Amino acid sequence: MFIDFKIRTIELDGKRIKLQIWDTAGQERFRTITTAYYRGAMGILLVYDVTDESSFNNIRNWIRNIEQHASDNVNKILVGNKADMDESKRAVPTSRGQALADEYGIKFFETSAKTNLNVEQVFFSIARDIKQRLAETDSKPEDRTIKINKPDQAAAEGNAAPKSACCGS
Repeated sequence: MFIDFKIRTIELDGKRIKLQIWDTAGQERFRTITTAYYRGAMGILLVYDVTDESSFNNIRNWIRNIEQHASDNVNKILVGNKADMDESKRAVPTSRGQALADEYGIKFFETSAKTNLNVEQVFFSIARDIKQRLAETDSKPEDRTIKINKPDQAAAEGNAAPKSACCGS
């Protein structure tokens, strides 16, 4: 068995960001192995071949696997590769790729590894999305704090907080 692993360093907003890329080539035999990799993943690129309908149809299975094994907030991007191929060889129109991405609320790109079409854009997009999500998480420390209120006790002691007008209380 073989999983291709690459490290790619990019510069984003003046900072060097190291991307670790694990490529399973979508092979079924890697499905059990990759569940372990999902746990630590911050971003996942779901890549299908626009000339291969079965690779596109398999995306839903991969998304189910991600939903089961990856963290809830992992960033995902759908990528249709081989966009350089002649239209007569295309099995999956751009509109179907976009519709699937829209269904899952994720970004969509068509790329060509051969001509380098949109390849950089995909890497920068996933890196930017992850960086933004981490910045939002870091800027909201209250989200990581567990607050326990005992409103009945506060009211009994005459310390009831004024009710907020925002939430209809």
